[in-house]
Amino acid sequence: MTHVSSSSLAEPTRSPREVFTAISGLVVGMFVAVLSGTVVSTSMPVIIADLGGTQSQYTWVITASLLATAVSTPIWGKLADLVDRKVLVQISLIIFTVGTVIAGFSTDTNMLIAVRVIQGIGVGGLMSLVMIAVALIISPRERGKYMGVVGGIMALGTIGGPLLGGLLTDVWGWRSNFFVGVPFALLALVLLQFTLHLPKPQRDTRVSIDYFGIVLLAVGVSTLLIWVSMGGSQFDWDSSTSIMLVVTAAVAIAGFITVEFFVKEPIVPMSLFRNRTFTLSVIASIAIGVSMFATSVFLAQYFQLARGATPTESGLMTIPMIIGQMGASIIIGQLVSRFGKWKGWMLTGSALTTIGVSLMATLRYDTPFPLVATYMFVLGAGLGMVMQNLTLIVQNDTNPKQLGAASSNVNFFRTIAGTIGVTVMGSLLSTSVASYMSDALEGFTPTTPDEVDALTHLASGDVPKVTQLPDTIRAIVEGAYGHGIADAFIIAIPLAVISIIAIAFIRNKPLSTKNAAEQLREQAEESVLDVSEAEVGANMSTGTIRISAAQASTATGSVTVLEHDREDEQGREPRN
Repeated sequence: MTHVSSSSLAEPTRSPREVFTAISGLVVGMFVAVLSGTVVSTSMPVIIADLGGTQSQYTWVITASLLATAVSTPIWGKLADLVDRKVLVQISLIIFTVGTVIAGFSTDTNMLIAVRVIQGIGVGGLMSLVMIAVALIISPRERGKYMGVVGGIMALGTIGGPLLGGLLTDVWGWRSNFFVGVPFALLALVLLQFTLHLPKPQRDTRVSIDYFGIVLLAVGVSTLLIWVSMGGSQFDWDSSTSIMLVVTAAVAIAGFITVEFFVKEPIVPMSLFRNRTFTLSVIASIAIGVSMFATSVFLAQYFQLARGATPTESGLMTIPMIIGQMGASIIIGQLVSRFGKWKGWMLTGSALTTIGVSLMATLRYDTPFPLVATYMFVLGAGLGMVMQNLTLIVQNDTNPKQLGAASSNVNFFRTIAGTIGVTVMGSLLSTSVASYMSDALEGFTPTTPDEVDALTHLASGDVPKVTQLPDTIRAIVEGAYGHGIADAFIIAIPLAVISIIAIAFIRNKPLSTKNAAEQLREQAEESVLDVSEAEVGANMSTGTIRISAAQASTATGSVTVLEHDREDEQGREPRN
């Protein structure tokens, strides 16, 4: 006879209002991250020009944050499987906010790059932990309905950020961009403290953190990015420096993979790759990540350096892209939640992404804006259909005990790919722009002091202030940047095709109607019952057993189990 105290395990169904209350702090936290990122996107050319940065440094300001985000994402995710998730969310938000404020006081480009690393560590936590927390609260089948509304709030930050950033830059200067999100960050911390209640991970042993793996991962990825971004410009591809960087990156990455097979709590559990859904989703994430990050980085440059727009105008011009992305995310999220069908939408999204990046590769400085807006809308809609659903289907087909690692590693590989992609595209852009300018200026003879000064500034490699250039040289610069940015998007085309193939082979598993916390409780019940039945069978030959009140901890309560008592063999009465 086995008795299970199911009442202690039952969790009342949350109403929509209770769900939104529970995730309110998470939503505001994500809003802060989105706003702080988008608010500087349109002013970045102005920031780099004001700090005297080069095109290479422009790319590294973006890459530094992405690199820190990529390296820290799986670490945050693994910690979410080990320690209090609520505390982790709060810590990541604090780190991000501190980094953002310090960035506002940057005195040169190198300082800005360094501080962006701090920002990236915080973003890595927010991006992975928020999705993990949502998975614990909401089932995959219902998640689209809630995430659609959340997507609308994110759209406010995404659409309003560039506009607000451009306005702040034009009126108060670019430094004000870094302080606007602080009040929202403080609000998020308060809401998280009072509204977010998550089950704590249950561990039978002490927490074990893979410090060696963290170091190897950071060294391997960082060295690889340094080689990709500086090769061909700071040193020759076949130089001793290049060879040393390649060997260091290869040894560190190989060492990291080896270590992950043997450590107790790996940052990237290699067992995850036995899951077909996870592996194919990672491949698709790699392809989608390049398109996503490249668009966010290079669109501001296109509008300001190739079309001569102000930061405010640049923000307005990106609205078609944002409407496409957020609109598709909200609408498709609702449809997935209502009908439980996801694969058709993801295939459609990956196809639209491929079409979108192909169209972006045809841009020129004088491409009619209605066409540019159409290209951006198509690409945005494709990304919106795919990005959130990749994480959804991985969470739907992963053991909830590995929820943190699986969710964060999808984001990790997407960010790593995006970082490497942006670095490679930035290097190609820098080379292409220099080549196009050199060809266009061949035989050009300056006739005014302004033209002489402009050519001297361009020769330094610094990002130019297009609006201050003489008309004759401005047209050349705009044409070079328009053509160079289009060339950079060519790299994303074959990767987008790969995403279609990967998604096509993902198993079309129905979405579960149970959230991760409920699945963990079920697993705990089954484990306890299996142990109890084994004990009953083992003791049938010796006589009696007693039913005790021994408690087995689960995420939300306790389970009453059968225990064997040797004293019962001596004739004592069993106790309930």
